[in-house]
Amino acid sequence: MNATALLTFKAHLHAALDAQPAETRRLFHGRGRRWPGLEQLTADWLDGQLLVSLFREPSPEFLNELQQLLAELIASPVWRHSGARSLLLQHRSREGSPLEVLWGEFDASPVVREHELNYQLTLGRNQNHGLFLDMRLGRQWVRAQAEGKRVLNLFAYTCGFSVAAIAGGAERVVNLDMAKSSLARGRDNHRLNHHDLDRVGFLGHELFKSWGKVRKLGPYELIIIDPPSFQKGSFALTRDYAKILRRLPELLIPQGTVLACVNDPDLDSRFLIDGMAEQAPALRFVERLDNPPEFADIDPEAGLKALVFALG
Repeated sequence: MNATALLTFKAHLHAALDAQPAETRRLFHGRGRRWPGLEQLTADWLDGQLLVSLFREPSPEFLNELQQLLAELIASPVWRHSGARSLLLQHRSREGSPLEVLWGEFDASPVVREHELNYQLTLGRNQNHGLFLDMRLGRQWVRAQAEGKRVLNLFAYTCGFSVAAIAGGAERVVNLDMAKSSLARGRDNHRLNHHDLDRVGFLGHELFKSWGKVRKLGPYELIIIDPPSFQKGSFALTRDYAKILRRLPELLIPQGTVLACVNDPDLDSRFLIDGMAEQAPALRFVERLDNPPEFADIDPEAGLKALVFALG
């Protein structure tokens, strides 16, 4: 990380805050490697809280310069006019991903908005706060596709896709994730949006031990697969994704649709396209969804890959 490059970071922050973001957004994505020296730095607007994250331990000089820049930002007119309530710095490479409150009143459980939907976040306890911002357009796509459909949401996490699907008129959504605490937060997210919970199911199970239950609740018109790269004791992307793909035809109705995702920078779109062709050849590749422009990367294949497949 390069301290002199922080002038670029400052310019981006000032421009983004001057525009007064109306909803939760990433304001700076250094991990897209478009700005040398800032590859391990991001900034997210969480509806009034600015969260700056360091993904690698910086040099003392860089950290010093960054803290000075943020102190100057707090004193600037653009900050006062932005409506900001707090400024946070997260050290994601340190044990426990500690979070510093640099200014303002910290809200550890904020409710944020994206595309007019509400989501509850949790700040300061985990690396991830509960909503992956690079999947913004994926959630928008699901909402547009969901009307009248039965949806299966695998690796549901806090059920962002489920919220979008019910908002789009889905008949029913089945969410599966082995982390019951994440599903509990997903239930809260639906309540925040005044959704009918009778149309939403929550399965706190390990997927590969639950195929019978998942199949019994189907078939589905839309299946969403958005796994972690690695989940200790239960899932490894390169080993286990194929096991899911080969099961898809038995879970889908004819002409059913799959949104399959992977966010490992070392795996490109061919991982899913070739994997589907080998494991479930009845499913054809339709399109890759765009990533939000704020997540631009010098190598598009290094960022999020969200691919649509159709049966028949």
